[in-house]
Formats: sequence, C-alpha cells, structure tokens
Amino acid sequence: MNTHNPNDFRYRVRRSDDAYSRFDRIPLAVRTLSSNTLFQGEHEIGIEHHGALYRLKITRQGKLILNK
Repeated sequence: MNTHNPNDFRYRVRRSDDAYSRFDRIPLAVRTLSSNTLFQGEHEIGIEHHGALYRLKITRQGKLILNK
C-alpha cells in the first residue's frame, strides 16, 4: 500500500542552494492529539467551526469521517 500523499501538510518542500535544485523534506511542527483524548470513549464528537457544526465520527472499521 502506498502511504505517500502529496497533499500531506506535515511536510513542506525547501529548495536547496545547489545547482541541481534538489528538494528536501522538512518536518513541520504540528500539534498532535490522540483520538482517545478527543473522543473519550465516544464514537462521535461535534466540532464548531465559524458558526457551523461538524461531526467527527469513528467508523466500525476504525476510520475517521468528518461531516458538516
């Protein structure tokens, strides 16, 4: 299974100074929370964002789904 995601925001591309324009991946500092901390034993939580309510759910397969 390929786990590379070009839209992964944990990394950003930095151009190095060499003539070949080599790119390096530099990890960004991202605040990380455990799903156990967020859900506290529940399977669904509400997130209010700019006046709208979003629902974050854990599926039976253990995946996360965010619905507006």
